[in-house]
Amino acid sequence: MPFRDDVLAAGRPARVRDVPRAPSGGYHPSPADWRDEVLYFLLPDRFSDGGEGGRPLLNRADLGAARPAPAGATGWRWDRWAQSGSERWQGGTIRGITSKLDYLKGLGATALWVGPVFKQRGHLDSYHGYGIQDFLDVDPRFGTRQDLVELVAAAHAAGLRVILDIIFNHSGANFDYRVGGHTESEPGYRPWPGFYPDVAWRDGAGGLRDAVAGPDDGVWPEELQALGCYTRAGTGNLGAGDLGDSHAEHKRTDFLTLRDFNFDPPGPGAPDARALNLLARCYAHWVALTDCDGFRLDTLKHVSFEQARNFCGAIKEFAGRLGKLDFFLVGEVAGGDFAQNRYLEVLGMNLNAALDIGEMRLTLSSVAKGLVPPEQYFRGFDPGSAVFGSHRNVGRHHVSILDDHDHVFGAKVRFSADAASAHQVAAGVALQLFTLGVPCVYAGTEQGLAGPEAAARPFLPGWGGSDRYLREAMFGPAHPRRSGRDGIGGAATDPNEPGFGPFGTTGHHCFDPNFPTYRRIAAMGAVRKRYRALRAGRQYQRPTSVLGGGFALPGGGELAAWSRVLDDEEAVCVLNTHGTAARGADVVVDVGLSPPGSELTVVLNTAEAGGAEPGPHRVGTKLRVQGAADGTAFVEVRNVGPSECLVFLNHP
Repeated sequence: MPFRDDVLAAGRPARVRDVPRAPSGGYHPSPADWRDEVLYFLLPDRFSDGGEGGRPLLNRADLGAARPAPAGATGWRWDRWAQSGSERWQGGTIRGITSKLDYLKGLGATALWVGPVFKQRGHLDSYHGYGIQDFLDVDPRFGTRQDLVELVAAAHAAGLRVILDIIFNHSGANFDYRVGGHTESEPGYRPWPGFYPDVAWRDGAGGLRDAVAGPDDGVWPEELQALGCYTRAGTGNLGAGDLGDSHAEHKRTDFLTLRDFNFDPPGPGAPDARALNLLARCYAHWVALTDCDGFRLDTLKHVSFEQARNFCGAIKEFAGRLGKLDFFLVGEVAGGDFAQNRYLEVLGMNLNAALDIGEMRLTLSSVAKGLVPPEQYFRGFDPGSAVFGSHRNVGRHHVSILDDHDHVFGAKVRFSADAASAHQVAAGVALQLFTLGVPCVYAGTEQGLAGPEAAARPFLPGWGGSDRYLREAMFGPAHPRRSGRDGIGGAATDPNEPGFGPFGTTGHHCFDPNFPTYRRIAAMGAVRKRYRALRAGRQYQRPTSVLGGGFALPGGGELAAWSRVLDDEEAVCVLNTHGTAARGADVVVDVGLSPPGSELTVVLNTAEAGGAEPGPHRVGTKLRVQGAADGTAFVEVRNVGPSECLVFLNHP
């Protein structure tokens, strides 16, 4: 599109008022139904640098071979590996993501949720991307604006969509406060309507100055340098105050050194408070420039209902003018089901969905590991017994999460860290893919990323409480980037420190499409794509009977069964939630859709897809529906392997 060529040729706009108007039309359309999509979430720094061809695939049977002694040491150092993961950029790039589109498409992903790529402070190592210094540029450690445009174009050509992670609640650590003749980075919180009147801007090297002089100083675009754009309330409690109070402490506090934006109307102390409109225009520009398909909205809970509705409405309208009639907006709302539910209720059509990162994520994990009855998970969809159930039951309004980069609820370790097998995580993904909602797979789930083995964990600082262990670099860098500005540039790696590679290694990648867990998830994704009932059908948990007993909802560690029903089509999903033993049961089916004497056809057997013993239910085999004396229709399901999943259809 000539518009994009002209914008890129002109360089990064210095002011919002310099952003050119985008023409209407000619953009990639939205999907007919976001329930058809399978999201794949990745942090750009920890995914790929595109150089995996120059380093070996990790041999999981010999991890010691990928643990060389770092500089100055006589053996492998767990403390230095962990420090690398906590404090350094590892070197993933936007071009690296582009190089892995075939890998992602083969897995069954249809939409990439890409962690923030916008320019960070050069002197800091904020590899996660959530501390923005320039809202109209890409961080040079990730690449260029051109790289981002090319990623989206290549994804669209491959049949994939792209959702960008954006932040509009706060900026990076772009200034310190002036307090009583000195500066502080985290002064105490001042309740509404209090604020700190003066600040000192950070320059490109991290020093303090009175004014912004160059592109690496302060914050950009220029309009965001007005002090009225920030609450300047200091550092308070991120959980304090009522959810509906627009001046609650959790809505005005900085995120430590990340500076909270002020979205209040102009008034005393805030004569230039235009930040909400400025940020909406910045992010609208990224829609026009990149042709992306949606935004994940960071820290939505920390913005008031009205402010969130106004921002989302502005983005929806802009995208609609371009022809993106259902631009996807999904919010990160911390605080559990109640908070997620309230934002969806109040924002209405302006917000597509919320990330299901509260209580349900823990329940999903526990059911997949056989620790609790499956009913606890399915009860979460019931509008009558769960706060968020009304929205989950629709399916369009929640994005299912098993693992992510934060784990705001529960221990900060991946599902696979204490799994019974390398493929048990596929049982969790099966629940995501085949129940109501928009499923999201976190980078590395398909490879069973789990951090180092249990014997090494006593040597790891903060194991279970530090999010670094959720963020292994899949591409296995041999070394991280140098710290601060020394880490900017193509050859800016630190040869003295180990890269934060998978499973506590360095220099070996783990992009293995032949790995059995990848193959299981890919097979599930293909079946979900083939049969719409698995994406949009009504959902019913099914009772089971074990060893001739009465039909009842099963306990933990037994076969979980549920149907997805769309018109006359019934897809029956059966998951063995036991991690080490095979299971069997008689499973109830809909007597009206699958009456006794009819047959169901096996369309998925994850054991077969993963190269394990498939048992009696290979793909293509038939199960005859039987009838109980009380009129119940059921099928006999036998010898389902640990953590394996089957799907049967009455009309394949």
